[in-house]
Order: sequence, then structure tokens, then C-alpha cells
Amino acid sequence: MSGLRVLFLGGTGIISSACARRAIELGLDLTVVNRGRTSTRPLPPEAKQITADVGDQAALAEVAGQDFDAVVDWVAFTPDQVRSRTDAFRGHIGQYVFISSASAYQTPPARLPITESTPLRNPYWQYSRDKIACEDLLTGLYREEGFPVTIVRPSHTYDRTLVPFDGGWTIVERMRRGQPVVVHGDGTSLWTLTHHRDFARGLVPLLGHPRTLGEAFQITSDDVLTWDQIANTLAAAAGTTAQIVHVPSDAIAAVHQGWGDGLLGDKTHSAVFDNSKLRQAVPDYVATIPFETGAREIISWYDEDPSRRHVDQKIDEAMNTLIARYTP
Repeated sequence: MSGLRVLFLGGTGIISSACARRAIELGLDLTVVNRGRTSTRPLPPEAKQITADVGDQAALAEVAGQDFDAVVDWVAFTPDQVRSRTDAFRGHIGQYVFISSASAYQTPPARLPITESTPLRNPYWQYSRDKIACEDLLTGLYREEGFPVTIVRPSHTYDRTLVPFDGGWTIVERMRRGQPVVVHGDGTSLWTLTHHRDFARGLVPLLGHPRTLGEAFQITSDDVLTWDQIANTLAAAAGTTAQIVHVPSDAIAAVHQGWGDGLLGDKTHSAVFDNSKLRQAVPDYVATIPFETGAREIISWYDEDPSRRHVDQKIDEAMNTLIARYTP
């Protein structure tokens, strides 16, 4: 892989930042296009940075005039955005990697584990429907003209900045105050959490891989927990305990639509994945970071700087309302 010319559209997000570091570790010639506005996840100094808005067609055309072995698009969410990229890069790249989402899969899933052949259908979440539409567009381009697309579907991928509950730090703050917290359903649905460094070990070896064109790959860990276990693990890392109140997802949606949309469109249903296809392409792929380790990283990062410990007042108030209704 050393010397492979790779372009990241975006590169300082939760997932892309770890992939940028992994790409440099493996000797890739990495160029990143972003707006240069974040310092939370700085780029490796070896990466070339172009400060531009990918949505600016003139800026995109200038970058697209160069030749790359692979382009990874971290910031395309609608078919119009995807079409602008494919039009710009056509004939200049060996591979276009579209970062989709495992939330695009059939919701709720008819069977587990989820594989790449699980149907794409999510009637509950617009974000997921847009990703499906992007995949449909790209699949059509591959079939019609051989456009060199590889589709990647992450599931819940996190780093030290991301508390895996809506409202972020709010749930930890409540637990430390001794207040009850809401967990959707009965807390027993299964969920897969993937550390961003583990994800990077799966994605970077796909770049420039000739057997990935026209294919879709999901990249997750095998670390499967119930939502009660996730809450309790986070509480233990924070040096406290979780007083859990279970609330149906549709009841949460009735009180807080944004929170509810994410639950009904994604987190309410068990999500367990089979990574066999990924391992066919990347035989040594294995996720090694359990959530117990990740939870300690999360708490440590937030505790380093009190200004990071933001409480979402609307989520906090919604929890109070729901807890009052569902506590015997």
C-alpha cells in the first residue's frame, strides 16, 4: 500500500481522523480537503491539507483535476452531493469510496446477524433514506459505466469525544448527580459499538484494493452489548452507578422528536453484524478495543476540561418528564 495516492474529502471527523492516522502509518500519500475549522482531531503532519469547502464546485474541480488511486468521501449525504463528486472525479481516480451507514439496512431487521445482503430500507429516518438513495445512484453508475465505487457502511463508531447516548454528556452528568437516566425499551436490545481506531484497521486496507470495486462492506467490531450494559459501563468509568428507568422509544419520540427519530430509525432495534465479507478482503482484520476501554477514554477526555461537559437542557428536561411518567 505504501505510496498509494489517496484523497480524503473531510478528514477530521470521528471516523475519518483515525483513518487519516492509519493511512499515514501504512505509508499512504494522503491529501485531505476540509475547511480547516477543527482542532479537536488534528491531521497527522505528514498529510497534505487543502483548505476548501468540498461543496464549492470550483474548489472541487481544482482538486479533482489531479489523479488519485482512491478518494474517500466522508461528507456526502445526498444524491446531489454524490453526483457532483462523481462528475468531478470521473476519469481521474481508481476508486471512489462512499461512506454510507448501517442505519440504511432494513429497520427493524428481519434476521440477525446483519450482512451486506440485508435489504436497504429504513422508513423511519430521513438521514438513512438519503444514504440509500446515494447508494442506489452509485450502484447504477457502476452497472452502467463501471464507475469504480466501493461502498462502506459503518455502524455506531465512536472516539473519546462521543458519549453513545443522545444528549452526549447529559447522561453522565445525571448519573454523577445521582439522578435516574432513561434507557429506551427494556434495555436488553443488542448494540454494536466500534472504536474509531478499530474501524480504521478495516477501512484503510480496502483503499486501492482491486476486488472491492462494485462491492459494499460493513465495518464494525464484534463487541455487542445491551443498552443497559452500555449505560452501566459508562457509569463505572465515571466512578458512579446508573439508576435506569426504561421508557418505550415511541414515548420518547412523543416528548423529544429528535431523540426519538434516532431511536426509531436506528438504536431501538438490535444490531449485530457479520464481518465475514470484510475479512475476505482484509484477512487480518480484528477489532481489539472493548467498550470498557473506550468508556474510560471518553470520561477521561471530558474530565480533562470542564468546558466540554455540556448538558443538553432539552434532553435533560425530557428525561425528567419521562422519568416522572414511568417511575412507579
